[in-house]
Amino acid sequence: MDEEKTSWHPGEIVPASGIYECDCGAGHHWSTDVKGHRFPPLPAGCPGGSWSLKTEAHPGT
Repeated sequence: MDEEKTSWHPGEIVPASGIYECDCGAGHHWSTDVKGHRFPPLPAGCPGGSWSLKTEAHPGT
């Protein structure tokens, strides 16, 4: 079985609501509150390539 996926590219479906951070190390964050939306493009000039979940949203809040 494949390892659990930990990063997603712009345009992929958001797997869980929460706050995501790009992988460039500059602290670019993208907050999404709806599972199933698509990840946005990375910020202009960002050398990163993917988004990783930093903080999962709390269900029912």
